[in-house]
Amino acid sequence: MEIELGLDNNYELLGQETRTFLELPHGLHIGGRQIQTASTYALRDPSNGQVFAHAGQASASDVGEAVTAAKRALRGSWGRFRPHQREACLLRLAQLLEEHARTLSEIETICSGRLLRNTLDVDVNYSAHVLRYMAGWSTKLSGRTTRLSVPYVTDGELDGYTFREPVGVVAAIVPWNVALGLAIWKIAPALAAGCTVVLKPAPSTPLTALYLAQLALEAGVPEGVLNIVTGSEPGLGEAMVRHPDVDMVSFTGSTHVGRLVAREAAGAFKRVSVELGGKSPVIIAQDADLSRAIPQAAWAIFANHGQNCCAGSRLYAHASVYEQVLEGIVSIAESIKLGAPLDSDSAMGPLINRAHSEYVLNYVKEGVREGASLRTGGAGLDHPGAYVQPTVLAGVSPTMRVVREEIFGPVLVAASFQNDAQAVSLANDSEFGLGASIWSRDLDRVRYMTRALQAGSVWVNTHNTLDVNLPFGGWKNSGMGHDLSEESVLAHTRIKSSVHHYMEQDAFDAV
Repeated sequence: MEIELGLDNNYELLGQETRTFLELPHGLHIGGRQIQTASTYALRDPSNGQVFAHAGQASASDVGEAVTAAKRALRGSWGRFRPHQREACLLRLAQLLEEHARTLSEIETICSGRLLRNTLDVDVNYSAHVLRYMAGWSTKLSGRTTRLSVPYVTDGELDGYTFREPVGVVAAIVPWNVALGLAIWKIAPALAAGCTVVLKPAPSTPLTALYLAQLALEAGVPEGVLNIVTGSEPGLGEAMVRHPDVDMVSFTGSTHVGRLVAREAAGAFKRVSVELGGKSPVIIAQDADLSRAIPQAAWAIFANHGQNCCAGSRLYAHASVYEQVLEGIVSIAESIKLGAPLDSDSAMGPLINRAHSEYVLNYVKEGVREGASLRTGGAGLDHPGAYVQPTVLAGVSPTMRVVREEIFGPVLVAASFQNDAQAVSLANDSEFGLGASIWSRDLDRVRYMTRALQAGSVWVNTHNTLDVNLPFGGWKNSGMGHDLSEESVLAHTRIKSSVHHYMEQDAFDAV
């Protein structure tokens, strides 16, 4: 395992705009204004545990004010915007993200501990791409016209029309692992459809959402359309979901919390979309191109420090290539340089905090106790940062907790299979169904496995390749609803039907 000597972030690398923003008093963003709260809480850099800023501690009454502001904008200025005006706002916001890319990525890196190049590529550049895609849908939402035949209406003519309206005020709740990126996934389709949003970022990563809200105003988004409530106290999310003026809840996070959100929303018949946990399998067949499959399988679990809902955390390799695949991934894991996320030479930074790093390491210990073989990693560092070594557990069985439960860290569990049917059976033996990947050059095998795997996304000779044109969502306990694509925009609309009864032609002639 290669360890970078300088594990602490070097704040001298930060741009002046970032430093200035971090030094500001951070409150809430409600109705287009910064609202200072009675109390704040500390934000700690995951790379060293040091406090670098404070964020506003919202209350349930603050949530109510944010929802009221969103409802007012929905019925007022934003509700009067034409589709092309919404499109222009989103396009301008995409441009502003790119203009402020360095600052946004630096803020996200300090908050989350993720590598600077990762926050730049995913949270900023890809988000600008998502905004531009969603902007186009603003002017493309349509209904249909039908000449009706109602047997009991015998006079005149009947025409039927359908059209889409925004569902209303959306409560969006996002986690910390891709904080800005997932916020954009929620905000962009909602605004394209004409909705307004109250966003709650994760307590540890609130700052890019606040920065984004200011950019949205600059982009021409009216006050109250995008509201941000931050806080570390329990109950804020519940207050959002329960608010009677919230029409839809869009949540990304753990399966446990997602189940509570869905249950609460269903009780009030609110529209709900929940993208939850995963334990995604990576299946490497005997005919796979191992020169690509091995490094990509390593990337599937170790990218973003393993803190991905669709990380390839379960490896199943054919018995004939199992040891070769395992040795290759172990070699890659041991070459990964742990270091400060602002350092361009670092290949992996810390996890989100020390509590989570201990949570991950406890899973590793449990796996070894249950009989798994620790091939590499399995430890933290003697350092205040939340670092965990890339870890590989081999020879696992389907009943082990490390196989059945989401660890959300750089921990790969691996086993072999004898035939395609067994590979599919092992992959599907999970309560999760978010993603899966197949590595093979046999088209018949690929077609069979693609159909048989129980997952919302199946990738072939790639993993975690998310294109904005394709819907992303899970099966089973990985959630319901979709982010990205046309599906996510349509989910933020409701269909209205209208019937027009016209007089007969001779009646018009008589007039």
